[in-house]
Amino acid sequence: MDGLILTPLKEIHNPKGNIYHAMKGSDDEFYGFGEAYFSSINEGEIKGWKKHTEMILNIVVPKGAIKFVIYDGSSFESVELSRKNYQRLTISNGLWLAFQGVDKENILLNIANIEHNSTEAVNADIGSLDYEW
Repeated sequence: MDGLILTPLKEIHNPKGNIYHAMKGSDDEFYGFGEAYFSSINEGEIKGWKKHTEMILNIVVPKGAIKFVIYDGSSFESVELSRKNYQRLTISNGLWLAFQGVDKENILLNIANIEHNSTEAVNADIGSLDYEW
């Protein structure tokens, strides 16, 4: 899907605790830094739909497993991120996003190119798009 990039991330094993990369300034998907935040979602719960008009998302799931569904106006794309599938999901502005918690505890990190601005996103009810969860 145009505007959607999955980037495998590096996990560095260490006997005292592993290191999990998220993003570097030299990554092709780095479009600047606005803010980084964590969000949690409970098992079975769904958040969305949201479409950013300016913000580019760079999402990593360091704990649990989260299913992400992206809609471009004509088709859906889904991907589940977790430590077993440790990748960064880059979502361009203009795409609809919703996500569902898969495990008991689920946390995502978003490294956004701009700071949060409540006027730059459009929200829609989860039932407004025809997707079977």
